[in-house]
Amino acid sequence: MNFISTTKPEGENNVAEIRFSIDNATFQEEVTKVFKKRAAKISVPGFRPGKAPRHVIEKMYGKGVFYEDAINNILPTAYPEAVAASGLSIVGAPEIDIEAIDDNGVTVVAKVTLRPELTVTEYKGLTASYKAEKATEEEIEAELNRVRERQGRQIEVTDRAAANGDTATIDYSGSVDGVKFEGGTAEDQPLKLGSGTFIPGFEDQVVGHNVGETFDVNVTFPTEYHAEELAGKAAVFVVTIKKLEMTELPELDDEFAKDVSEFDTLAEYKNEIKAKIQKGKDDAADQEVENQLIEALIAKIEGEIPEAMYAEETENMVRDYDNRLRMQGLDLKTYFKYTGLDLDALRRQFRPQAEKQIRLRLGLEAIAKTEELVPTEEAVAAEFEKLATAYSLELDKVKELVPVEEIKGDLKTRMAMELVKANAKITKKTTRAKKAKAEKPAEEATEAAEQ
Repeated sequence: MNFISTTKPEGENNVAEIRFSIDNATFQEEVTKVFKKRAAKISVPGFRPGKAPRHVIEKMYGKGVFYEDAINNILPTAYPEAVAASGLSIVGAPEIDIEAIDDNGVTVVAKVTLRPELTVTEYKGLTASYKAEKATEEEIEAELNRVRERQGRQIEVTDRAAANGDTATIDYSGSVDGVKFEGGTAEDQPLKLGSGTFIPGFEDQVVGHNVGETFDVNVTFPTEYHAEELAGKAAVFVVTIKKLEMTELPELDDEFAKDVSEFDTLAEYKNEIKAKIQKGKDDAADQEVENQLIEALIAKIEGEIPEAMYAEETENMVRDYDNRLRMQGLDLKTYFKYTGLDLDALRRQFRPQAEKQIRLRLGLEAIAKTEELVPTEEAVAAEFEKLATAYSLELDKVKELVPVEEIKGDLKTRMAMELVKANAKITKKTTRAKKAKAEKPAEEATEAAEQ
């Protein structure tokens, strides 16, 4: 590859043309390779398949019959070299034009989209607020009860009727207008009474019946039921209770704490639960602040962003979504079948998020450049280690797969976001009841708490 020049067309923002050439020797060598690969599939009267000379094929089909494939084979190497030589920061795929093919080789013009340089005004002093919430005793007790439920043991009930909280093993057969419907019959079906798993009203009518009883349950399917042929229809289920179990919960004491945690006392375990709940609330508050600052920051970003960047980010999101579906044993085709969406509709769903992420990324890059933010070598090394751990890869393999400049770029944007947060005016909102003669709802009192 021989780099020639870069030019910027008049009247087109964020666009440049890179001109480079492929020397004739390299080009002709690739043409010969293409000829040898394709000759066997080209029919020429008077010659057996694969035996026609190159000059005969070129005379019959045109001198450039092998040129396109040869150029396409060379470009994946030549184009990146030309980009590197140009020093330009490019986004998206280029528009390739073959300017000339002559005795000197091939002259190529690549029209490219440039990564824009945006400006961000007033990124210091942005405002945000958050609600200061504390872990409550109710939340701690709720978590303890969830753990107790998981640790509970099932005991068969034989001396009373079914009650909410019991697990009933049932046979049932459903019908609409006297006709059984698909999916309406089951045997030995476990059902946690009060869980809301079945159609509204079903579980309530099981309560009060005993093991061995057979009885009718009358319900009406919701109007938005997933099976359209049943939506809004009245149904009768013939139900038999075959088994009834209740959950015996362990006592909330020090022994319980030892069984389910690393702590020796219930008090210590409750403190740990409280700390985790509080961390969740604090993290949510931090995220809310960051979300507000991001919205405020995006509004301060000035500059034109190429459509190619939005389109590329949207496609990245679609690919990521497809990968997540595949990890769950699905794919986009199946997803579209059940949702009624198509690829264009999915792109439209992701587009606003893609635009937001691109604007934010470019804005943070602009701040990092203005503030001359540079990540330390230690931070870069730590990021590579984190990736290696996350993907269970050798460190050297990660360094081979992920360019160091990409790592540094990500760290710069994080540093820029931290700078925005450090210079923001953040207020903490607390909730307390007003003291007055008449009862009034609690109101939010705002306390300045600049961070």
